[in-house]
Amino acid sequence: MSKIRRRFMKEKEGKKILSDFFKRAKINSQQSANLKPPIELAKANGDEVFLISGKPIFAKSSSNLFPTLASKRLLSSMPKVIVDMGAVPHICNGADIMAPGIVHFEGNFNKGDFVVITDKKYQKPIAITIALYNIGQAKKLKYGKVLKNIHHVGDRLWNIIKQLT
Repeated sequence: MSKIRRRFMKEKEGKKILSDFFKRAKINSQQSANLKPPIELAKANGDEVFLISGKPIFAKSSSNLFPTLASKRLLSSMPKVIVDMGAVPHICNGADIMAPGIVHFEGNFNKGDFVVITDKKYQKPIAITIALYNIGQAKKLKYGKVLKNIHHVGDRLWNIIKQLT
């Protein structure tokens, strides 16, 4: 277990990071209504988790801001890709999402957008990914990588979030 350092961000600093996250995640004002300072920052092993009202909403790793698997409200409004159960162990070990493992697409996305990965059986979020294609191109693919895995169940960030909640 890694040592987690926590502190509240200054209001100006919090508004800036929220603005950056909203732009990157394409979050509109209705979705962001409850997401406002004060923001608590938790740091461990070079990863940063941003908590609002005690909930880990988004994270920063390798200078990339993205929603966490614990931010249920945001995940419900994001596009989803459902994968077959055979792909789940690979994804939970950090593998990217390949075309043959995809069962269904929900919502629209463009190249570079965040997409939630859920399993077919339980419909639980198991990964946050970045689209390598827009949805039209992705649906046509029969093989190859479709989505890049950036945060998954069991990764270092997941374990930090578990310690925080």
